[in-house]
Amino acid sequence: MNAIPATAAPRATTASPADAQQRLLQRLIMPFEASPDIVPLYIEAADARSGATGGAFGLGGNTERDAKEEAAQSAARSAGASAVDISELSERHSVRIPAHSMRSFGTYFNAFPASYWRRWTPVRAIRLTIRTAGSGHLVVMRSTARGTLQRQVSRTVSGSGEHVFELPLTAFGDGGWYWFDAYAGTEDLAILGAEWTADADLARTEGSFSISMTTMNKVEYCLENIRTVAETPELRELLDVMYVIDQGADRLRDHAEQLDPLQEALGGQLQIIEQGNIGGSGGFSRGMYEAATAGASTYVINCDDDIVIEPESLIRMITFADFATRPTLVGAHMFDLNNRSVLHTFGEVVDPWRIQPAISNPDGEMGHDFALDPLRSTPWLHRRADVDYNGWWSCLIPTETVRAIGLSLPVFIKWDDAEYGLRAKKAGYPTVSLPGAGVWHMSWVDKDDLVGWQAYFHERNRIITALLHSPYARGGRVVWESQFMDVKHLISMQYYTEAGRLMAQRDVLDGPEALHPSIGTKLPEIRQMAADFADAAAKKDQDLYPPVHVDKPPRKGRPFTQPRRLMLPVWTAKTLAKQLVKPTRARAEENPQAVIPHLDAKWWRLSAYDSALVSNAEGTQVSWYKRDPKQVRTMLTEAITAHVQLHRRWNELRDSYRAATEQITSFAAWERTFVDNPAPVRERDRDAAAGSAIGAGGSQA
Repeated sequence: MNAIPATAAPRATTASPADAQQRLLQRLIMPFEASPDIVPLYIEAADARSGATGGAFGLGGNTERDAKEEAAQSAARSAGASAVDISELSERHSVRIPAHSMRSFGTYFNAFPASYWRRWTPVRAIRLTIRTAGSGHLVVMRSTARGTLQRQVSRTVSGSGEHVFELPLTAFGDGGWYWFDAYAGTEDLAILGAEWTADADLARTEGSFSISMTTMNKVEYCLENIRTVAETPELRELLDVMYVIDQGADRLRDHAEQLDPLQEALGGQLQIIEQGNIGGSGGFSRGMYEAATAGASTYVINCDDDIVIEPESLIRMITFADFATRPTLVGAHMFDLNNRSVLHTFGEVVDPWRIQPAISNPDGEMGHDFALDPLRSTPWLHRRADVDYNGWWSCLIPTETVRAIGLSLPVFIKWDDAEYGLRAKKAGYPTVSLPGAGVWHMSWVDKDDLVGWQAYFHERNRIITALLHSPYARGGRVVWESQFMDVKHLISMQYYTEAGRLMAQRDVLDGPEALHPSIGTKLPEIRQMAADFADAAAKKDQDLYPPVHVDKPPRKGRPFTQPRRLMLPVWTAKTLAKQLVKPTRARAEENPQAVIPHLDAKWWRLSAYDSALVSNAEGTQVSWYKRDPKQVRTMLTEAITAHVQLHRRWNELRDSYRAATEQITSFAAWERTFVDNPAPVRERDRDAAAGSAIGAGGSQA
């Protein structure tokens, strides 16, 4: 067998004398780490049938038959996905298919997202070039927006050769992909490489990029990402600078044995900037600022520190941005770091009535598992998902956009990426969440950041986003939902969470002027409040608390059920009245009345107790919630007052925040904040400085 040839560089172009010069858009890739949980994202070993249902003219089919077929197909898909022998995947850009078997590249990382290129770029025709060795058959497939699978063209191959397929993009207006399947004959068939290319002259630019990575005490993750960049030559050809904004106490420079070789390898392409903890919005803004003011980079890619990067994703994002008809934000999808075939979401919008994140595709789902339901057999994945924003776990932003609309809002964490996407969209810079570009990130499905210190930032920043972007009078449903959330937290005995929410509402009412001055001090202030609330204290195990005692179980021992929607107002009023005036049982102060796992800690259950032990979302700690009627009365009064003011002053606040946006997101405002929030001098730094001074003095002596 011939040795596998070197693959083309990301911007490699090819042309025959009669052809326009071609630029590489996407190439075949196999996983760096060929573990079974990620293989289905790259290659499959089973044929597939369309999961699309419904007959012509929108008439439904035989639903019972469809259900049986779907169950059979799902079982076959799962078996097929696991049938790929990971020993086949020893090369990055090639694969050997055993005799008498097939492999499909209609997968997340290897199918070509034709509808996205059709919608957002001037490309109307592409070329697929496949290099093979051995005998077999190649079948180029396409899909429609409904998820219907169609054969485009097929070709028998033998010996060694290069096979070129010219493919139109004219019919992908609403959705659809291209991919190819390969069938081995009586001998192994090697796919030595495959490239999707297009006319290079259609690219609007040929840009370079910088990375803005914010890190805080996640040294190992961050170093691994730096290492990935350092060891990917194709990425480094496009990279200007990787800015790592270190805001932690455990700093990268404390790990010189790991950092120094990477710094030496990257040289000026790695710059580590230490500053105080001003949150994700402050860290990302610093990297965006550096990239935009340096003047070299066409793009800056915001990346979380605790991700696992698929390097090809960054190359694809840059290539897509180069071809985009206008300057465009291009985001990567997020996969679950601990369940790597699971996609967080295919695309997100902001619900304008509620100002809440929502799935852009009405038929889509959160947490889609490609190992169970592959791309080819999942109809909703074939419909293009148009978005309002992309999470900053990995999102490319043109530096032109940064210079035009400014940096992030100074909101520390939460809503900074969504608000930026909405602001960019208003200014004429769309966002595309690009299929085939993905990273792995720790999922927050098993976290509950609406409870505890983060509740402040959720509440404040959601209201600010509504003031800036809601098209409805007085923010649509935002104020009403906020008030209802206050009630839910109060009847759930979550007083520390509610204290943070009340502070958030007061701060919104105070106006935008305090956002920059408080960005470095607000988190310590919130955490300091925790000492005043029992529900904020936690222990490692429930046995560290007094034993449970209850005289009479609530609801006469019957299971808890969520109140029906029609009865919810009456139920809430009765429950709140009890919380306001009914004294707590004396014994509930001495012994908790129940132990409630986090999954069961619903507001309509917690409200039945005077005290309870409640575990956190991670299952690592337990808190003792205690009902306090006086606290409820005080906090409810403050919440009602705040929401009455929000309702009455909405138009005034809206105008104030919108007028201030240009100033508070400006380079000048952020420059002052960077200066005002330097990295704290640690005790070890003082000791090291003192030691150096003594050493220097001794040498001179």
